[in-house]
Amino acid sequence: MNNLSIILGKRLLTIGDVSKGTGLSRGTISAIYHRNADATKLSTLKSICDYLQISLSDLIEYTPKELTKEA
Repeated sequence: MNNLSIILGKRLLTIGDVSKGTGLSRGTISAIYHRNADATKLSTLKSICDYLQISLSDLIEYTPKELTKEA
């Protein structure tokens, strides 16, 4: 799960602000914001994190699936 919409909401920033500040397309930012992006380049996430001055773990939360044990 990504927290981009939460972070932008708290900071009163728009997708356009991030697009202008990072040089990334509005479509790319919008897809991440609306959680429609299936695969996002690490360099894209890094640009967003640098712009927002946050760590990658602040932007992306990952909880691994539990491994099922076959007996």
